[in-house]
This record gives sequence, C-alpha cells and structure tokens, in this order.
Amino acid sequence: MTGIIVMRTSGPGMPEAEHEVVDPAKTLSGEPVNTTTWNHWTGEDDRLYCGIWECEPGKMAMEYEEWEFVHFIEGEAILTNDKGESWTLKAGDGFIIPAGFKGTWETVKKVRKHYVILLPKG
Repeated sequence: MTGIIVMRTSGPGMPEAEHEVVDPAKTLSGEPVNTTTWNHWTGEDDRLYCGIWECEPGKMAMEYEEWEFVHFIEGEAILTNDKGESWTLKAGDGFIIPAGFKGTWETVKKVRKHYVILLPKG
C-alpha cells in the first residue's frame, strides 16, 4: 500500500453498509440491537479490520476473542466487565477492549465509532 485510507463518516468514499441485528440470545434489554458497519479496510491475512460501526440503543452480552481499539464519534455507551466494573464512554473517548473481555455493552445514545480490530492468529 502506498497511500492512506480515509475513513469518511458520510458522503463520497463511504463503503457499502452492512446491516445486522444482534443475536436475540445476546440481547439483554430493549429490542434486538440494530447495527451498521462500514468496513474501510481489511488486511494482515484477514485479521485486521478498520472502519466505522454504529449501534442503536440496547444492551447486549459480549465476549471478545479479538483486540479492539475504539474511538467514539458520537453517542454514549456503558461497558461493564464480568467483575461488575463499568465505564461510561461518550463522543470523543478512545479506548481499547482487550482480548478476553467479557461483560455487557449498553448503548444509551446511538453510538457511531471508529474501530480497529485485530483477530487472534489461527
């Protein structure tokens, strides 16, 4: 690669959106959570993903095998680990979700985030 990858939040240059409804078995409150992903780049033997993701309000169980860097563009969410520790995250916040994280993700206000995900080897 010789150029840069621009991750636009709207307009020309946005990749095609992928819509998904979170598995109802993982949905803990509200209606099944609707998500949209704009994956801007995949690399490193399909282990590295970068793009934009958004989620409507709701609460879901999560268990991470991957490593993820997140930067909130807009919205608010509460992440709670399986030990009961919680973090309220808002627009402008950046954070890392480490591989092995177990807990819940509660979208309080519609979230739009930049993400960089690194899947485990093999």
